[in-house]
Amino acid sequence: MMATTIATNAAIFCLAYILGLLLTSIPGDWAGMPLGAVVILLGSIAVAGLILSYGQKNRRFWRTAPRSWVWLTAGLVGLMATLYLQVRLPQPSPTDICHLIPTQAVASSTTNPRPRIDLQTEESVSCTVLRPEKSAASTKVEKLTKAGPVQVTGKVVSAPRLTRSQRLQFQLAATQVQPIQSGQNTQSPPQPVSGTVYVTVPASAGEQIYPGLTLTVAGSLYRPKPAATPGGFDFAQYLAQQGIFTGLHGTRVLYPATAKPAPPLFWAMRQRIVQAQNFRVDGGEGALISAMVMGKSAVDVPYEIQDQFKQTGLAHALAASGAQVSLLLGVILALTRRFASRMQFGLGAVTLLSYIGLTGIEASVLRAGIMGGVTLLALTINRKVRPVGSLLLTATVLLLVNPLWIWDLGFQLSFLATLGLLVTVPIVSKWLDGLPIAFASMVAVPLAAYVWTMPLMLFAFGVISPYSILINVLVSPLIALISLGGMVSAVAALLYPAAGSWLAWVLAFPARLLIKIAEVGCQLPGNTFAVGTINVLQVGLLYGLILLIWQWQRLHRYWWLAGLVGVGLVAVPVGYTAANLSQVTLLPTSDQPALVIQDKGKIGLIHSGNLKDVQFSLLPFLQQQGINQLDWAIAPSLTTDSIEAWQTLIQAKPVNIFYGSPSSSSNTSNSSHNTFTSGSTTTYTELFEQVKSQQGVALPLSISHKIQAGGTRVELIDTRPDILRIQFHHQTWLWLKGVPNLKRQADLGRRLSKIDVIAWSGNPLSPQLLEKLQPKTAIVFGDLTDPTTQQWLLQHRVTLHSLPQNGAIQSTPKGFVAMQKD
Repeated sequence: MMATTIATNAAIFCLAYILGLLLTSIPGDWAGMPLGAVVILLGSIAVAGLILSYGQKNRRFWRTAPRSWVWLTAGLVGLMATLYLQVRLPQPSPTDICHLIPTQAVASSTTNPRPRIDLQTEESVSCTVLRPEKSAASTKVEKLTKAGPVQVTGKVVSAPRLTRSQRLQFQLAATQVQPIQSGQNTQSPPQPVSGTVYVTVPASAGEQIYPGLTLTVAGSLYRPKPAATPGGFDFAQYLAQQGIFTGLHGTRVLYPATAKPAPPLFWAMRQRIVQAQNFRVDGGEGALISAMVMGKSAVDVPYEIQDQFKQTGLAHALAASGAQVSLLLGVILALTRRFASRMQFGLGAVTLLSYIGLTGIEASVLRAGIMGGVTLLALTINRKVRPVGSLLLTATVLLLVNPLWIWDLGFQLSFLATLGLLVTVPIVSKWLDGLPIAFASMVAVPLAAYVWTMPLMLFAFGVISPYSILINVLVSPLIALISLGGMVSAVAALLYPAAGSWLAWVLAFPARLLIKIAEVGCQLPGNTFAVGTINVLQVGLLYGLILLIWQWQRLHRYWWLAGLVGVGLVAVPVGYTAANLSQVTLLPTSDQPALVIQDKGKIGLIHSGNLKDVQFSLLPFLQQQGINQLDWAIAPSLTTDSIEAWQTLIQAKPVNIFYGSPSSSSNTSNSSHNTFTSGSTTTYTELFEQVKSQQGVALPLSISHKIQAGGTRVELIDTRPDILRIQFHHQTWLWLKGVPNLKRQADLGRRLSKIDVIAWSGNPLSPQLLEKLQPKTAIVFGDLTDPTTQQWLLQHRVTLHSLPQNGAIQSTPKGFVAMQKD
């Protein structure tokens, strides 16, 4: 009885600590105290009061329920957790290199809108920081007078990795900075600095880089940017959580002339394994084998394979986690079953520590390692392990070490998937009692993980993979075979590289089959379905349903009803919002912005960007909004680059009616895209055929062409440069991809009438044209430097929005909303 009481109280304290960390997402404060801390403290007082009042009436309840002091203590634990996270937020030191970035190299100040850790900009130091409100840092380093090349010296503190652009990235602990005045001659004295820098260099320049090496990188400093579009990747927050506030775009690497230090042991072991497993295996099979043993953080898996695995729900196969640890422990315990229990524990512990060091210290590996260590200890002392209690204790210990992991998506998914395996697999296995045990397990494991991670995945990405469970069941034997065989190959590679290479060559055949299954899965119709991101309340209700079914055994038979309720919790709000939403969104891209029109279920798009814009701006936004197809789309001037982008976009989001025209050779806009070559007409035709192959209609776009779609009307005014007039219900837009010369501006003014919104590149506009248009709102794509245009807009009180400064701009019935506030 005493042991049960202690365990229950400990569980309450652990849950209170985790809840306190989660409540840091609540913005604001009360009486100088974070609002989340106030909520958990008042909640614990309320629970303690209920326990006292109800316990006096029900003696049986009083004997079994946790005492009031337990709940009050839990409230204090939660309070301390919120304050502890605030203290542990990374902040730049007074000598951090981020203070050196000149003002002209820094984007405007931003505030992160996501309800997590607040990302703000410290204007005095031009440095994006993760910090509690009202904190500040004094600048102790002299800011560079202008943006320009510099040489940064420091020690490499992370293993180099390839980026999507095939550049090498690593983290550098900076010690000094020296401006480059002209060419390669450095005339200014070096300045001592501190802080970690996110560095990218050409792949050919970084072949000799490894952790622990001191070197110098020449390049340009920059500040990482926050997400500029809804659903986009927040690069600034990602780095700030690691204590990094500065980026360096490197052009060359200068290695020390003195003797280099020996590389770290685990890094050298990892390289030996990767090189051996890739020696006789072509393509991405070798990288896949290595990743399934040590995780994708230890090896550069081709991004094409990573994307295919993510889309088919196989991303877990590329992460070092509990599956690999379970295999390792199973093998060690089987090989040492004749040994004494202490010997088994010692060998198992050494194996676990070695594996953690080999894979890199990641939250998912640490979680699996700690739980594996608890299991080993229990076997040694002949005690039973409570898996859920062990998982809760592991999470608490890791969050004590690094509370910022509470907002790490990989950390969250790892624990939720493990919890699902512990509590739901037995239930599902009973439902599948009539099937063979092995097959029932193959179905129960991915189903349990899918159910427990789905609400969080919908909150983060708004996308589901309908074929995920089926594909996971199909490839389970392959994953087990490659993982176990890869571990044997890794051990052999450490002892004798040739043996490891031959074993990896044998595993290349199942690895190739696994890649092919993922590739085919990506080509299935509806392989990814965008639901749209859900809110925190929906997440809480979904997990409440899951917990209800788990805890109440009588409700197990009604799982189907809970499933229907869960679908309704997601589908009804999403459907209602889509049917009533009317908004126009401008997404900043590398060249010209994309314009997405959502008109009560009808979706339109105007876009002329490149492939990068589609992958990192447009598709994430469409997924976040729950958009699976476009009712109409306009490509005013198709270039070689934009055709490639459209082909990728249409593959993911089919278009019902597509309007497009080749780029005019006399186009005067400042587009960075390539114009058509002699062979580009074929590509243009292929794009139209692709639209038709998906039951869409492809039509050429010509001047004065009027397109009517619901409450939206679009007319192409000109193509030199592209000028469109957009009527969205009672709001009239003028879209200028470029700005014509003054003579043509005068001609344009005679052809146009008053408008509500003008969106243009930022080039000078004549006062005569502006007087004719009389815009109420102006949206600029680039830099507005013309004083005459600025003066006119100021005098006429025109509301000005800048995409480079404000990020995405949305026009709603309530007005314009910028993603990043000034």
